[in-house]
Amino acid sequence: MIKVLLACVCAWAALLLAGCATTTAVSNAESQGPVVPLAFRGDTGQSATIDEIADLAARAPALLLGENHGHPLGLSTAADLFDRVLTKAPAASLALEFIERDSQPALDDYLAGLIDEPTFRTITRRTDSNYPQGHRAMVERAKAAGRPVLAANAPRVYVRLARTQGYERLATLTPEQRRLFRVPPQLASGKYRDDFEKVMNSMRPDAKPSPERTAQIDAMFRSQQVWDWTMGESVARLVAAGATPAVLVVGRFHIDHRGGTVQAFEQLSPGARALTVTFVDAWSDRLRDEDRGLADFVVYVGPSPAQN
Repeated sequence: MIKVLLACVCAWAALLLAGCATTTAVSNAESQGPVVPLAFRGDTGQSATIDEIADLAARAPALLLGENHGHPLGLSTAADLFDRVLTKAPAASLALEFIERDSQPALDDYLAGLIDEPTFRTITRRTDSNYPQGHRAMVERAKAAGRPVLAANAPRVYVRLARTQGYERLATLTPEQRRLFRVPPQLASGKYRDDFEKVMNSMRPDAKPSPERTAQIDAMFRSQQVWDWTMGESVARLVAAGATPAVLVVGRFHIDHRGGTVQAFEQLSPGARALTVTFVDAWSDRLRDEDRGLADFVVYVGPSPAQN
């Protein structure tokens, strides 16, 4: 599990410090695993199909999809799931971690047909890396259906400010600035915080425990939680507007074991429970013991291309 969390948070840390089908089992002799995703219930291990997940998601207030960033099969499976959900629940909406709130006007202009895709990409600095085909497919599906898409995340400048100067500094900003992020009322504790600290320490195995090291991890967790609460608030807004299910595509660290973004959404939407699906970058024909409880549904999509 730490390997998976490390892959997600390493990408997050790099950004922060710089500035974040079907389900039929088919054997493949070369990969020695299935060539299509296999899904299982995260509690019982019972097998499931993508369409069965979509049926449940269509009746949920929110669907949180935990991805491995840049994983082609994982992203295409997520796009397929979103397509099925939207077919079953025409009021569904979409929210994306990798587009920040200050890009919402350009995103809205594109969805409304006021600008073309190259202009949208230029304004929002979309590249094949931060706007992979799976994300694009979901946006295009929502656009074709006339459904809203939210730029769900906090702009990096405010996330960095949370790390370097704390929430007190964020509170001094103007209302226009503050609408671009959400500060948590309190920091998460328990497993989510513990896993975050383990990952941070695994990135610096030479670092000795010290007050300075603790303060550094605390500062980074402040930033992590601004992301969690901004994205959770974005989903909550869609749900409050009746655009359900609200489907958020986000790095799986944020939702595994009902992590920080799940917690934020459910605190902001009392009585609502998000359905969670996490995509694991491994092959398995059963729910692995280490993945039990990871999400409501666990989908195995094989190693990332970089791992092959």
